[in-house]
Amino acid sequence: MEVVNRLSWVTGGPQGSGVDTAANVFAKACALGGLYLFGKREYHSNIKGEHSYFSVHVSDEPVRAHVDPIDMLVVFDVETLFRHALYVVKDGIIVYDSSIVEGSIDDVQTLERRRRDELRSILASHSLEGTAEGMLKLVEMNGVRLYSIPCHDLLQDIAGKRNDPSLSKMVRMINIMMVASSLALLEYDQQLLVDAIRYTFRAKKSIADLNADAALYTYNYTKAKYANSEEDGIGYRLVARESRDDMLLMQGNQAVALGKMVAGCRFQTYYPITPASDESEFLEANELLDGKGSVVVVQTEDEIAAIAMAIGAGLSGARSSTSTSGPGFSLMAEALGWAGINEVPVVITLYQRAGPSTGLPTRHEQGDLLFAIHAGHGEFPRIVIASGDVEEAFYDAIRAFNYAERYQMPVIHVVDKAIANSVMVCKEFNPALVRIDRGLLLDSVTSITATAATATTAEEEAVVEGSRYLRFRFTEDGISPRIRLGTKDAVFWNTGDEHDELGHITEDPDLRIKMMDKRMSKLDLILERLSYEEQAMVYGYESDATVISWGSTKGAILDAIEMLKARDGIDMNFVQVRLLHPFPTARVASLLEGTRLLIDVEMNYSAQLAKLLRANLQRDADYHVVKYNGRPMSSSEVYEALKGIVRGGVRSKRVVLRHGV
Repeated sequence: MEVVNRLSWVTGGPQGSGVDTAANVFAKACALGGLYLFGKREYHSNIKGEHSYFSVHVSDEPVRAHVDPIDMLVVFDVETLFRHALYVVKDGIIVYDSSIVEGSIDDVQTLERRRRDELRSILASHSLEGTAEGMLKLVEMNGVRLYSIPCHDLLQDIAGKRNDPSLSKMVRMINIMMVASSLALLEYDQQLLVDAIRYTFRAKKSIADLNADAALYTYNYTKAKYANSEEDGIGYRLVARESRDDMLLMQGNQAVALGKMVAGCRFQTYYPITPASDESEFLEANELLDGKGSVVVVQTEDEIAAIAMAIGAGLSGARSSTSTSGPGFSLMAEALGWAGINEVPVVITLYQRAGPSTGLPTRHEQGDLLFAIHAGHGEFPRIVIASGDVEEAFYDAIRAFNYAERYQMPVIHVVDKAIANSVMVCKEFNPALVRIDRGLLLDSVTSITATAATATTAEEEAVVEGSRYLRFRFTEDGISPRIRLGTKDAVFWNTGDEHDELGHITEDPDLRIKMMDKRMSKLDLILERLSYEEQAMVYGYESDATVISWGSTKGAILDAIEMLKARDGIDMNFVQVRLLHPFPTARVASLLEGTRLLIDVEMNYSAQLAKLLRANLQRDADYHVVKYNGRPMSSSEVYEALKGIVRGGVRSKRVVLRHGV
């Protein structure tokens, strides 16, 4: 039976060979045709040579995560074949450059010894040699359909047509040619392919023209060669639908950057670190905001300077932020405390990756939750929020600045490598859904020498006592109206020490208690004022079986819950905790009321959210589903884990997910 508009498509190759470009062209072509998709990018920490790959899950219904089985594998190097071919499903497709058949396992020096030995053993068990030809025979025996494309011969033809012999050596075009072949086999609209190529290479028209010509030539060749090779077709087809103007193809780090622009961020600092740097580079490329100002983006000498400069900008009244990953955030901890004691609004975007130390610098993990909550010595308030997908990342970036200024404290916006480097089709962002709130920020003090009794407004009365501006004035809710650094006549002090209302250093025990109470009481205020939706959300079906999680596992969990309902008739619901600190105890407790079976799902070793549940709700999860091999959770493996738990097939309280290439 033919599968229409439901496809898991994967390509790979050496880093620097155009894998991302090829996948982005494929994704763009699908998006232009009104299809939904989720794309996952995996890459090594070196610049060139090591294997990278990109998976794109396409559907005519919204998809929020990748899946493990591969329906179509697009191969233009031998390593991609060896690494991914065994994951192609029965009746799935491998379309490959015919030149790879001469390759062998021994040719792939970047393939780990363990994996080489494993593949040799599998091939030998079927009396096959450790070659690409042997691997192709093996998967064909497993029911996979093979389609060979002579890319180098086609390049020669294209060079002859254009009367340019040099084109025959432009092997970088092979990746686009293979994308064209895959779309030809899927009978997808070739004009959408051309449009995607022209968009991708829009900065260089000559390159766009060349790639478009090569793609069309290969598309037509593939259609002609394989048009009648299968009586029932290849089993998969992509059909364009009416394109919708209210949909976006968006990458996570771009969504965060766009959110910062809309929020009015005017100062961003960073020190280069994966995967955070892409966000700052996007801001750098779009610093001018259509006549509405600009974002100053500064690459600093290290992360200590980055957060210190962002704090300074916050004191001056600018909406400021810094962006980093785990190792960089470690260096920021002392300055974070300085912002905390001085009640400075500053946003830190924390892109989690696998640690500790350098860990897996280009791989995914959710290991920094407890660190984000507790980083810094002593006790001071901060807000920690976590986005679950690309769309949330945009809106949360705006909210982070609102929270920072409204409550005058650091806000740590936690995302991760999975969100940063994934692409998905989502609803067009609507900035009107988030109102800009700058809190108690005064433009001026009209008469700093006026007494409180003669002050003309309530705000002036709140900040003026006699002839002094009290930056840290004690107020009923703990929030003191603030003035931009440098405001005429508004003199106050900032130090790293404990201080009085003016900011003067003090060690008075009573003042210490009052200042600590002032700052820390704002955490209760946050829980009172934030909406339930900003604290935690519930999805899924009415059930006494609940999955609880946070961050980028959201998509895989939601898709898995839909799979459980459709395939097995199992109803489950999902509680997504969005505000991690202060922990929304009352909100989460209300959502878990009536839950008999509680399953915690996280991308870390120790189930860090479960520790927060235990500390704040005195409730343990019945099962922990965790993954920490550096690869994001797929909906496939989450589905299998949840089904096993519900049906009683899981004996251990701890389930470790392991899929990943």
